[in-house]
Amino acid sequence: MSDAPPDDFRLLVPRDWFRIDLCQDRWRPQLKLYADRRAAEHRMSSATRAELWKALRNVTEAGVARGALEIYLRADTAESAVTPVSLLVSLMATGELPADGADSLADLLAERHPAATVTRPPHPAGPAVLVTTAESLDLYVEIPARRGFLHLSFRIPVSGTGSPMGELCRAIGGSLRWSRT
Repeated sequence: MSDAPPDDFRLLVPRDWFRIDLCQDRWRPQLKLYADRRAAEHRMSSATRAELWKALRNVTEAGVARGALEIYLRADTAESAVTPVSLLVSLMATGELPADGADSLADLLAERHPAATVTRPPHPAGPAVLVTTAESLDLYVEIPARRGFLHLSFRIPVSGTGSPMGELCRAIGGSLRWSRT
């Protein structure tokens, strides 16, 4: 692996996941489009539609405030109209992190999340930390040249992390690769 930082990353996400680029100012209309489509597909009441929009907006705004780059959304099951599976991709710069890389980050996250399972799985893109709960997978992969971590935050509220959807999310996380031009 080179000591030079990568130019970008590649992530294999199924085509039926709705992607929103959070680096663009137009993310709110795109998020609204997703919410409106889900509402129409499930013939939601206006109150349920508003609940979906509010939940998605709050998650996305919080992500943007923490450096999120993009969000992917997908319905888990037909019943999950208001609680879609989500993948929030964020950049964590080195200033936010312990100086000793993935080992120190794993210790810090285990301290912060005592009810979660924190592991150091092998990852083809580099040193990684995985934090797992019943409904979430948070994968932190160290960016080459100690430039921080790319954080893949999966939320699987309906079927949970032990389901086929949880396995799909693990596979998406495992597909991460760095690219150089």
